[in-house]
Amino acid sequence: MSKNSICLSIESAKIENVKKLAILGSTGSIGNSTLSICESFPDRYQVISLAAGTNIDAALAQCLRWHPKVVSLATEQLAETLKTRLKAEGITSIEVLYSTAGTIHVATLPEVDFVVSAIVGVAGLEATYAAVCAGKTVGLANKECLVAAGELIIAAAKKHNVALLPIDSEHNAVHQCMRGGTAAEVRQIWLTASGGPFRNTPLVEFDRITPAQALKHPTWVMGQRITIDSATMMNKGFEVIEACRLFSLPPDQVQVTIHPQSTVHSLVEFVDGSILAQISVTDMRLPILYALAYPERVPSDLTFDLKTLSQLDFSPPDLSRFPCLRFAYEAAEAGGRACIALNAADEIAVAAFLVGDIPFLGIPRTIEAVLQLTSGQPPASIAEVLESDLAARERAREVIIGQSAGVRP
Repeated sequence: MSKNSICLSIESAKIENVKKLAILGSTGSIGNSTLSICESFPDRYQVISLAAGTNIDAALAQCLRWHPKVVSLATEQLAETLKTRLKAEGITSIEVLYSTAGTIHVATLPEVDFVVSAIVGVAGLEATYAAVCAGKTVGLANKECLVAAGELIIAAAKKHNVALLPIDSEHNAVHQCMRGGTAAEVRQIWLTASGGPFRNTPLVEFDRITPAQALKHPTWVMGQRITIDSATMMNKGFEVIEACRLFSLPPDQVQVTIHPQSTVHSLVEFVDGSILAQISVTDMRLPILYALAYPERVPSDLTFDLKTLSQLDFSPPDLSRFPCLRFAYEAAEAGGRACIALNAADEIAVAAFLVGDIPFLGIPRTIEAVLQLTSGQPPASIAEVLESDLAARERAREVIIGQSAGVRP
């Protein structure tokens, strides 16, 4: 073989090894961090399709930079506006879709290898499930998918031999630590939690907590709902349910520990007493890169300064201060509709707190009341999951109205 032929073979191999991505939630924090990884590793990752929601300016900028084959927006009106703006830029080759159907198309294009699921809430559920059924490797940054429909998604992943790779920093850390042993050798896993802004606030002051105070997370910069969920520790509760499903563990083998420094992202304890911890910078690009590159490890500049390990504190969570975490464990035991109701009620309650309709402690009160009103067989389909989700949201709204009127739910 000639030298030129060898060079061409190498170049062809490089092109074939490029991982082709669909990003669901491309204009959000995880989506932008994923695109940052693509920017840093253009020889490894190619953007094929994007689901951009309602942020049309960001969607336009991403189309101009990445030239995806397909982009989907939330509504038909937004899609038409984007088409017009793209045409003004001289671009007519990008297919512009909208709604859930458009997002599903983005996630299931034949040429896509890897789907980053980062749409907040159950809005990304149908597309994520469709991606799994289409045989795509999925990087999960949307915990609500596994909370609301984990049994169905895990079953589909097993049926279609699909890898579900966690992007959430805690589950990503567990995934990394579990490479140190077999699943049968795991005694328990430990999810770390910063404790949020109120870990030392007296409980008697909780009903005077304002949205502005609750939105000041001590470690991470995140969206509003996840920041409030971190303040109530519901976010950690969702992570417990997610961990049970991702790693096939019962709730009593998934522990939570308060770790204010947030440098240890999770730990795995093995049956011989060994504990492996994953430590890294608090930068979501690292777990995203890990998931995209798995099973490889790709060199990066995301280095960690060991001097910051001068103090590591761990303590058990106070469930009287953070009842949402207790509700999550109870829902994890019950499974099915309890987990759906937990997520739906929390989303409605957080929204009500942010606009001043209920106090901070109204969030756990609403969730507890909705869980008490929830029963029934586990859903057998994604359609049933969505029906149950809508019903739980309506119950949550009724509970909130009752709270405002001083009526017990």
